[in-house]
Amino acid sequence: MTSGPDRPFGSRPSQPYSSPPRRRGPLVPTLIVLGLLVVGFVYFSQVYADVLWYNQLGFLEVFVTENLSRIGLFVAAFLIMGASVYFSLRIAYRSRPIYAPDSSVQDNLNRYQAQLEPIRRLLMIGIPVVLGAFAGTAASSQWERMLLFFNSEPFGETDPEFGLDIGFYVFTLPFLSFLLGFLVSVIVISGIAGVLTHYLYGGIRLEEKGLFTSKAARTHIAVLAALFLILQGVNYWLDRYSTVISSDGKWAGALYTDVNAVIPTKAILAAAAIIVAVLFIISAVIGRWRLPVIGTAMLVITAILAGGVYPWVIQRFQVVPSEFSREEPFIERNIEMTRAAYGLDQVQVNDYGVEEVPQEGALNEDGETTANIRLLDPNLVSDAFSQLQQFRQYYQFPEILNVDRYEIDGEIEDTVIAVRELNTAGVPDGWINEHVYYTHGYGVVAAAGSTVEPDGRPEFIQSGIPTTGLLGDESTFEPRIYFGEESPEYSIVGAPEGATPLEIDRPQTEESDQEARSTFRGDGGPQVGNFFNRLVYALKFQSTDLLLSDQVTSESQILYDRDPVERVEKVAPYLTLDSNTYPAIVDGRVKWIIEGYTTTSDYPYSTQQELQSATVDSLTAEGVATALPAEQVNYIRNAVKATVDAYDGSVDLYAWDDQDPILKAWQKVYPTSLQPYSEMSADLMAHVRYPEDLFKVQRELLARYHVTETQPFYSNNQAWAVPVDPTLEEGEQDVKQPPFYLSLQMPDQESASFSLTTPFIPFVPEGQEPRNILYGFLAADGDAGTGEPGVKAETYGTLRLLDSSGQDSAVGPGQAANLFNSDTEVSQELNLLRQGASEVISGNLLTLPIGGGIAYVQPVYVQSSGDSSFPVLRRVLVSFGDQVGFAPTLDEALDQVFQGDSGAVTGDSENVGETPDLPAPLVGSDSGNESPEEPTEEPTTPAEPGTGDPAADLRAALEEANAAIQEGQTALAEGDFAAYGEAQERLDQALQRALDAETRLSEASGGATE
Repeated sequence: MTSGPDRPFGSRPSQPYSSPPRRRGPLVPTLIVLGLLVVGFVYFSQVYADVLWYNQLGFLEVFVTENLSRIGLFVAAFLIMGASVYFSLRIAYRSRPIYAPDSSVQDNLNRYQAQLEPIRRLLMIGIPVVLGAFAGTAASSQWERMLLFFNSEPFGETDPEFGLDIGFYVFTLPFLSFLLGFLVSVIVISGIAGVLTHYLYGGIRLEEKGLFTSKAARTHIAVLAALFLILQGVNYWLDRYSTVISSDGKWAGALYTDVNAVIPTKAILAAAAIIVAVLFIISAVIGRWRLPVIGTAMLVITAILAGGVYPWVIQRFQVVPSEFSREEPFIERNIEMTRAAYGLDQVQVNDYGVEEVPQEGALNEDGETTANIRLLDPNLVSDAFSQLQQFRQYYQFPEILNVDRYEIDGEIEDTVIAVRELNTAGVPDGWINEHVYYTHGYGVVAAAGSTVEPDGRPEFIQSGIPTTGLLGDESTFEPRIYFGEESPEYSIVGAPEGATPLEIDRPQTEESDQEARSTFRGDGGPQVGNFFNRLVYALKFQSTDLLLSDQVTSESQILYDRDPVERVEKVAPYLTLDSNTYPAIVDGRVKWIIEGYTTTSDYPYSTQQELQSATVDSLTAEGVATALPAEQVNYIRNAVKATVDAYDGSVDLYAWDDQDPILKAWQKVYPTSLQPYSEMSADLMAHVRYPEDLFKVQRELLARYHVTETQPFYSNNQAWAVPVDPTLEEGEQDVKQPPFYLSLQMPDQESASFSLTTPFIPFVPEGQEPRNILYGFLAADGDAGTGEPGVKAETYGTLRLLDSSGQDSAVGPGQAANLFNSDTEVSQELNLLRQGASEVISGNLLTLPIGGGIAYVQPVYVQSSGDSSFPVLRRVLVSFGDQVGFAPTLDEALDQVFQGDSGAVTGDSENVGETPDLPAPLVGSDSGNESPEEPTEEPTTPAEPGTGDPAADLRAALEEANAAIQEGQTALAEGDFAAYGEAQERLDQALQRALDAETRLSEASGGATE
């Protein structure tokens, strides 16, 4: 033994120098802990903010119930999935073979085992935790199904195939299907985890003789396979019931093949799956796989033959050759159940023989309808409201206004109404301006629907600042709009008593440059007077200004989630909300009224309808209105009427359809959230109307399901369609005409009611030209009020259908539009209106069953060029049969059609004789209301319209208009804008004289004809 060259014999070998281990300082763990605390506090702050919001609004039970349900489902699914996977892994590991034969495969597995051993315990816990978290997250989204299952209500009606209450399909079957799917996934994932562990530790291995499995592995797999097959058997059994809500066939529900092939074979497969499961249990005991393998193979073959081939044979060789005779009873089921599910089973159908020749005095009996024919198009007059009633850049009106009705001088009149909301784009930059000073809109603006001013502007019945009019003033209702469709993201409001008001309230008067200020005195949002709440909301809105600003006082509140629909969505997450929210002055406050629907896609034998496609029309296609979401349903009820106070944001939910089982179930879930409709005031009942989106869905279904006999329904030769909007410009997308709110007296009604209406034309396959013949007219009675609080009118919601399909000559909306466009006199006058860069805009085409026939009324608006211009009503088009009237007023146009005297009383009767002037381009400008003088023997100059020969006046006016156009173009080319403006004024005056002369010429022509 030698010591080596570098050290003496017997000396200890030198050890390499190693520095002592570095002690990790407290900084990193501290930062990690602080990071976790920050993340935890941010999450807590969001939850705490939600608690404050719901509690302030009085709907804390909604937040608590939903989140406890989600948490409960998450925990249950987490534990079931996690425990199943854990025990599957644990059992496979503990039962691993102690001595496994040596082989190259085993050597590789041993290496894997060695690598996994240091983290095996972590994986044994971590894998179940991760899989459990995924399962819990997925399961928590099914909280609504769970709550409805445990609070289900019977429908009191049974399905025609199994005789079960419809509530089984709506409440029970969806939850059982979810539960079954979840348990199947648990078994499958646990089985995969167990098999992999058995393989890794030698319980399952490939050998030259074949697949080797240890007894423990075999028992483990057999038990899991048996559980899987038992669940599959239950699934086959439940699939029998799912056939009645299927939409896979030509008609919804279980059809001939389903009843005679699918349902019996599902029962057979369920029994076979249970038998094979028993065989797997036996194999676990006796240790032989032969029987379960054979059983599994037979089950697969049976599933293919009985579940696929046999139904195909029945369908191909029994149903297809004799489809109608085989399917007739199931078609009848589909018709009956679809009509019931969509509320179409009580439609009142009347045959309507359309009179096509207008008779003098024919409208004597339609006074209530003609007096309320709406001339003001709510889709066009927003600019007029803005130019005439906005007053400040920080106000705005919506693109589409709403139609309601109010009592004016003892009579109920249709009204176009809007609120003056805050326009945040017009607010000066700065946190204080945007969130403290400018907090709310102001006032209600309303105009008569059936008449306009003589100059074509809206006839306002409520307007101005301060708000005044026939609907009240600041002493009778609160005009401030803190909660609306265009409200800011959040505002800080409120202050101690005696503090100087900070909020910009409104201009002191319409002409004043000074702003009045006010302080919010309601209870509209959570308190942010203490530092902790300010910190919570500073985090929520990511605003340090909210935390540090001295404008936030001890009495401050924060208003947010201010859109009425958004507020109702949060407090009633189980509802589908109508896209058309409208304001009304109710009991001294401005209230937003929102329609809420309960829906399901599990109603037996009912045809499914996609809400989005059913509610698309020309307004939604243009983006000025919204359609419902793309949700498939086959049952819908207007279950809830909701209101949101525009001042303090308080939400009230009224159980409108208190017989709806789905709503009853939700009332059991949220016992304090919903009020009975008997709590609604008489004033609120007077402004409730039939919901628009529900009507769209119903009209879409009724176009086919108005047919109740199976033979014509099967052949589809009596199907209808909603007509394309005839007012669309050429090149625009062909989309449906929207329904219109009108006060209307149907032929079988004793008096007029506020109704939602739509026409029908014959159905034609896609790609073919539509036949614009009127086949039907539907009106939904929207008058709910009786003058008493909480009492619903018996006629509310009645659907009245006029069926004119027996005659192929009734003019439809498209034909009426063609008549207007092709009429020579109309074309000439429209061309005159288009002179001078003015734009002619067609208003909504209203369909009216009056005079024993169908009349069409369309207002014609003219908008001059310029940024400050707005459409004004200049003419009214009327048709009845093939007769067309075109005049400055509806009264005159009706008289033209009905042989000089229609017998009608119209809203604009008092405007007869008044000559509309061209629109004034600037807000607040004056317009004259001159009456034409009687012609004299001595002709006067063209500058004095209406005093000479109409034809001569017309020629002279047109010559002067042409000269003004030429002068204007010359001035514009030279850059002389002052001269151009003068030329435009002369052009407007000349055009007005031409229109006056044209009107007198038309009257003279009519008189000569008579």
